[in-house]
Amino acid sequence: MAMSGPPSGRRGRGRAPMADINVTPLVDVMLVLLIIFMVTAPLLVTGVPVNLPETRAKGLDQDQKPRVVSVDRDGAIFIDDDQVSDADLPDRFAEIVSANAGQPDPPQIFLRADTALDYGRVMRVMGELNRAGLNKVALVSTGADGGDTPAAPVSSVSE
Repeated sequence: MAMSGPPSGRRGRGRAPMADINVTPLVDVMLVLLIIFMVTAPLLVTGVPVNLPETRAKGLDQDQKPRVVSVDRDGAIFIDDDQVSDADLPDRFAEIVSANAGQPDPPQIFLRADTALDYGRVMRVMGELNRAGLNKVALVSTGADGGDTPAAPVSSVSE
């Protein structure tokens, strides 16, 4: 009994392979990723609103992620995004020092302070940093492009 061939009558030749690439799924995936990044990018900004001074200084090269100490317009102090009272400030700085006890260098601290603040308020925070042994402090300002730029570090903080 013989096998029947394809309906076209040609034996051994099926459909020719498709040489085109379907890019529609690729475009769909890329658009979804674009939307995800557009939605999540604004959420990655620092949470404490501070009106920083402008400067033309270049930013610092960083090896490790610094701790950010912020003082807002009302004088409230934040370490990263957590609000800290004046009484708890020395204890929190001591925790930062003890967490970095095995490292050869002290941790990098970025100090962000609002331009409307009293100079004495900022100096009191810097004095607490110095008392805790956190002497590697960089003052953060707004660059010409509007982004946060750490200025040259303050090598020695004194009261």
